[in-house]
Amino acid sequence: MYPFFLAAGVTLAIPVLIHLFNLRKYKTVLFPHTRFLKTIQLNSRKRSEIRYKALLAARLLFLFFLIFAFAQPFFPDKEKTAGGRQLQVIYIDNSYSMGAAMGPRRMLDIAKDAASRQVRNARPGTRFLVLTNDRPTGYHAQQMGEAYAAIQAIDISAATLSVDKIVAETEVARQNENATEAGLYYYSDFQQSAFPAPPSKGQMQHITFYGIPVQAAEAGNVYIDTAYLTTPVLQADRSNYVVVHTRNAGTAPKESLVLNLSVNGQVKSAASLSFDDSNERIDTLTFQVSGAGWQQISLALNDAVMRFDDTFRIAARCAPNLSVLALNEGQLNPYIQAAFRAYNGFRLNQADVSTAIQTDWKQYNLVILNGITRIDDAMGRKMNEALQAGQSMCVFPGRTTNIQALNEGLKQVGDIQLTAIDTAIQAASQLQQGSPLVKDLFEKIPENVQLPVANWHYVVTAGISANQRSVLSFRNGDPMLAQFTPSRGALYLSATSADLSSGNFPGSYFFTPFLYLMAMQGGGGSVYAVRAGSQEPVYITLANVSERNTLHAYAPGVDVVPQQRPNGAGLDVYVGNVLQYPGFYTLTATGADSTQVALNQDKAESQPGYRDIAALQNEWKGDNIRWKEINNSGNIAATGTGADFPLWKVCVILAIVMLGLETFLLARKQPRPA
Repeated sequence: MYPFFLAAGVTLAIPVLIHLFNLRKYKTVLFPHTRFLKTIQLNSRKRSEIRYKALLAARLLFLFFLIFAFAQPFFPDKEKTAGGRQLQVIYIDNSYSMGAAMGPRRMLDIAKDAASRQVRNARPGTRFLVLTNDRPTGYHAQQMGEAYAAIQAIDISAATLSVDKIVAETEVARQNENATEAGLYYYSDFQQSAFPAPPSKGQMQHITFYGIPVQAAEAGNVYIDTAYLTTPVLQADRSNYVVVHTRNAGTAPKESLVLNLSVNGQVKSAASLSFDDSNERIDTLTFQVSGAGWQQISLALNDAVMRFDDTFRIAARCAPNLSVLALNEGQLNPYIQAAFRAYNGFRLNQADVSTAIQTDWKQYNLVILNGITRIDDAMGRKMNEALQAGQSMCVFPGRTTNIQALNEGLKQVGDIQLTAIDTAIQAASQLQQGSPLVKDLFEKIPENVQLPVANWHYVVTAGISANQRSVLSFRNGDPMLAQFTPSRGALYLSATSADLSSGNFPGSYFFTPFLYLMAMQGGGGSVYAVRAGSQEPVYITLANVSERNTLHAYAPGVDVVPQQRPNGAGLDVYVGNVLQYPGFYTLTATGADSTQVALNQDKAESQPGYRDIAALQNEWKGDNIRWKEINNSGNIAATGTGADFPLWKVCVILAIVMLGLETFLLARKQPRPA
């Protein structure tokens, strides 16, 4: 590792010179009788030659092994070459967890130094590919100087990658470089939540994996897991409530922490945090805002161990003026009225269905047809126009024996019809997690969730062109609530009426949130808190946005065009898939309105626990999987099962042995007392 120490080999000449100098000394020995002279001379010379040669060899070997101990010799792993070209893929985990301190330095800095030494000590002609979480692909292999510069430029990133992705990219690089084998050097802290089971043998067939752990002492970390508003819209000059879930991972903090709530940079509320044995708590903070428009809500705590996850952000629009039109056949529906009048963020207008044709629907985000027993051609065309314009509609049909009167207008909308009435009492058995209503309501559907019950229901059928998606469905597959997107807007059709005589759906805790989400889909979202790395889109409705006038995401120093796809009257924008760094971003296009989105970090990095390397070696083992460690000198060396004993230690032991042998020979050389 340190070849310049070999220059000290010139000191090997010192024992040789001492040996030659001693051979030039002569000593006169007096004998009482000359008849023993020949025998004594022969014996003395023989023993002297043996003793001096052994002493010289011991001194030479002592210096030899001492010099090599400082030079730290090692046997390199078998080089993987193809056509004389060597490929080393160096992955450095630069996720947030690698920013934790390991002594006076960050774990990331220690990994970078070891990787830099690896590059400098590599054989001439070795090709490198440097990968990180925010640079998951390499366009071409690099020379030593380029790889060294790339390693030095690495810094902490909000992005995270799985080991499968790194292995796949290593295989692509191997093929691009026409190398038969590639070495993947994996510098990471090997978090418990981020390092899965080993890839398949097929993926690793031409790859040698070198696991190089960089792990600090585990410490506790308090972080904000999630937060959400208790209302679907932010209300001005009234108390708004935000529920905050905080967790403690590892050692509990010695002192209570403070949780602050800020709106547009001004602190509005605070709470003191302390944890029990459950290591989690739920707090509700209250605040008020004045004026309309987008508000930037930040929740922050003063945890000094790991700071990247101490802030949770929510972008909420105050007074969005979402408008809902409820057209009733007969009496007003008290459940619909109670749902929307509970919050002043919605404007509900109820009217008789007989006035539907004369009413302008364009100003409404959601149109509800309640208790309808007949949809004629004129009503059907009116519904089709609203859907073509991208509005949302919800139909709660009334019970009637003249089903054809309903189908007459439904066929104007799409290939949708009601075929019969099922009078059996049935409970919904399935909640479709892929539905926009469900995925915005639940992060994960509870196992014991109670689904609504229908005392009767229409049997709904639809053709392929209607793009049917069930939200709630019965055991036999019939939908209880179905979504259709035959055009830009979304049509929600319930198989039963919205009254308690038809079932408990209006009284269930699905009814009101579903109506809220239907209305918000027609006018865009009013609350956004997106997780970095999320593959789920956010729905945006902005005027003047098209394929030629694309939506941009702006922040100080950031101008990104996120992936976007038309959906009804708006766009599905994959913000979390493109943006990596937490913060508030403005989504807008030239000449269009703007929407604000809050981006939060992935909570997987908040768990400070590391995988046990010994246990990991038992899982990840094979001829092409090896484990190394970063030694005190900053170089990587073999460790764990099957690791070789460091050669420099062997050299030190042998040098001590040679020193002992020299002492023994010198002791024998001393004359015995008379």
